Amino acid sequence: MEHLLPTYQRREMEAVQASGSYVWDAEGKKYLDFMMGIAVCGTGHRHPHVEASIAEQLGKVWHMSNLFRISGQETVAEQLISGTHFKGAFFCNSGAEANEGAYKLVRKWTGRNRVVSFSQSFHGRTFAMMGATGQEKIKQGFGPMVEGFDHVSYNSFEALEAITEQTAAVWIELIQGEGGVILADDTWLDALMERAQRVGAKIVVDEVQTGIGRTGTRYAYESTPLIPDVVTLAKGLGSGFPVGAILAAQGAEEVFTPGTHGSTFGGNPLAMAAAKATLELLFDQSALEHIEETGRYLMDRLSKLKTPSIVDVRGKGLMVGIEMTEEVAPVIDALQHEGLLVAPAGPNVIRLLPSLFVTKEEIAQAIRMMEHVLEQKAGVRG
Repeated sequence: MEHLLPTYQRREMEAVQASGSYVWDAEGKKYLDFMMGIAVCGTGHRHPHVEASIAEQLGKVWHMSNLFRISGQETVAEQLISGTHFKGAFFCNSGAEANEGAYKLVRKWTGRNRVVSFSQSFHGRTFAMMGATGQEKIKQGFGPMVEGFDHVSYNSFEALEAITEQTAAVWIELIQGEGGVILADDTWLDALMERAQRVGAKIVVDEVQTGIGRTGTRYAYESTPLIPDVVTLAKGLGSGFPVGAILAAQGAEEVFTPGTHGSTFGGNPLAMAAAKATLELLFDQSALEHIEETGRYLMDRLSKLKTPSIVDVRGKGLMVGIEMTEEVAPVIDALQHEGLLVAPAGPNVIRLLPSLFVTKEEIAQAIRMMEHVLEQKAGVRG
């Protein structure tokens, strides 16, 4: 890796084969993947339906400029907004790009330039989205941020006073993923929506991690009182193929007009083939019911882990955080050695993001691995 800029704390393991909930490294060791590229491979690795859709498109057209019609965009946009209040979609390549586009949209839409976002939030690593993010560690060394972001406490009623007639938008994750898997309180969201609507501020929900079925509904906002003006999507939208999207309510079509925004690779035919197949799988009611059921099973099994090092288990659907009394990096390393891949969510939280088609047997297997690692660590400390 000597020719790569060292922007990642990389683990040494390299996956050379993957299928469903499992990956294999170059030595042939098998791992149960409860990370899924950080909520990217929602259908599991190489789901046959998605793979077939991409393979079929590979034999037709890979790329065309957005100056031409790409009918796959129309199909996927209809899948995304059907049964919602949204009126239009814009396609890009990533969550950060979706958030940047949404930032342009709400500023032009409202004629205002202030945005309220929340402490411990994460919205991407582009320059404006670093400013939106409520974590100082990702901003260090880059100088002054883009102005206009007001960071306030999450789930705080007093903090809602920051939403004023100068606010273009309130920017929110309904579950703060990188911030520790923190869930928004419904009563607070009710008050947030009332305040935003009263002063004419837009509500932008960052569903880059929670979207596309991860929490047991198509979008996380659907199980809350919130009615957003804009939703941003990526990660799970393409089952591992890079796809991002902005969904917007009535009125956005008068703001994002020809020449106001674009993305060279956004909505390309291959990406749309991946997204179409993904949505066919995950927006099916039986799939959403499976996510809810297995999510409850996972939470129940985790709640029965007997170890004093676990402070809290929280989450929704198949997005779960385990808060611990200690730093989790050594635990994550030990779990990988055991054959289970998981992600951190801050220094003290283990994040579980399995395939949305994970089985109860695979969950039970993951729990046994966690039990073994935690028992070993408790024995060492004892």
